[in-house]
Amino acid sequence: MVNLRTSLGISALAALVAALVWTILHDGYFTDPAGLSWRYAACWALFALALLALHRVPTARVVPLLLAGAVAVTATGLVAPPRTSTDSYRYAWDGRVQSAGISPYDHAPQDPALGRLRDPWLFPTGAAACTGPDRARIPQGAHTPNAGEAGGTPHCTRINRPAVHTIYPPVAEVYFLTVDRLSPASARHKPLQTGAGVLSLCVTGALLLILRRRGTDLRRAAYWAWCPAVPIEAVNNAHVDVLGVLLAVAGLGLVAAPALGRRATGGLLLGAAVATKLMPAIVLPGALSGVRRVRDAVTVLLPAAAVTALAYLPYVLLSHGSVFGYLGGYVAEEGYEDPSSGSRYALLRLVLPDDWALPVLLAAMAGVTGYVIWRGDPRRPWSGALLVTGWAFALLTPGYSWYALLLVALVALDGRWEWLGIAVAGPAVYVTGQVFGSREAVSATAYGLAVLLVLVVTVVRRRAPRTAERRC
Repeated sequence: MVNLRTSLGISALAALVAALVWTILHDGYFTDPAGLSWRYAACWALFALALLALHRVPTARVVPLLLAGAVAVTATGLVAPPRTSTDSYRYAWDGRVQSAGISPYDHAPQDPALGRLRDPWLFPTGAAACTGPDRARIPQGAHTPNAGEAGGTPHCTRINRPAVHTIYPPVAEVYFLTVDRLSPASARHKPLQTGAGVLSLCVTGALLLILRRRGTDLRRAAYWAWCPAVPIEAVNNAHVDVLGVLLAVAGLGLVAAPALGRRATGGLLLGAAVATKLMPAIVLPGALSGVRRVRDAVTVLLPAAAVTALAYLPYVLLSHGSVFGYLGGYVAEEGYEDPSSGSRYALLRLVLPDDWALPVLLAAMAGVTGYVIWRGDPRRPWSGALLVTGWAFALLTPGYSWYALLLVALVALDGRWEWLGIAVAGPAVYVTGQVFGSREAVSATAYGLAVLLVLVVTVVRRRAPRTAERRC
């Protein structure tokens, strides 16, 4: 018989699932960002309520409810095509190009040399099909007109930045190729969404295994399994970040073991994570937590570097262009080199001149990294990784909500829920920033509140043992 506490947990979870379906079905990123923002807020509020309810569920029923909830929450991402990102269309294209025996780093999508690979799904034709802010026009000289087609017929693509080469590292490209090879020709966006859903559930499984091995409360896995960011960004938008998260979580779980062989295997997985999206490199300082001997550091870093290099090698040999693609242009476009533009470094720019933002960021991150390596707990590398990742996000203030998927998984490993405020700040900038017409102001506000939450909860956590000691 299901008791009252379990019933409340099931009810809270059902409300969260319903809110996620309601949100993902709403195609309002361009047309109704205010309405979409309220839906996001409802999902996060119900997520918090579901977590509170889960903490009251009897221990014997936690895992079945958690896993059932993980499947239900993940499935909500499959109810509609990608809503707030077009990145998965580039994934599909890169997979198709590789299946044709062509390196994805050699040609931009609008290159006429790849014209034979285009189809009406990724490359629609006609005025009606090319209307909308999520369509990029293809220049007349970049396509070959079909028989009987008027010379002025508009050509466009769902792929963003069609004039530049791909930016994705080799492990991600192998994943795109695998999905393309396993997919029916008319499957469109579903295979990538389904693959991302499977990977998301694998992350939940990895979290449960690590938490169980350490004797930690398994409820922590719900921070990932039920988080709204997972069905929205990892599944519906099918961001490849989820593959990097899985590899990073598994790698940190192995690095926490004292045996050198397991630590080396963890280094291999961390290298594969870096070769998937580059961003997981930010967890490497956590993997070196408390390292006192060069041998211990080399055991992790050497396999990680070797896997990254070996993953790139086949593409270097097969490609005529740079395997880094549009990476340099992307960094410049997103404002990381020029702090005076965009919403990057929003908190630092509130108190510092724009030109100081980048040097101060580098100095601050060097200090956090040094602290983690010197004072971190080698048995809990994810704790140091969360500290470095969280402060990197707080100081960089990225405007893309899917970047925080890695942070959410680290929260699930470590249990410091207050860092989820950073994960909320991302969609606030990405979606709500459009409502106010200033992503910079929204970024400063959202990330400022998130940092305040972290600082307040951290102070409370540290004072609690002292207060208990005085009482004793």
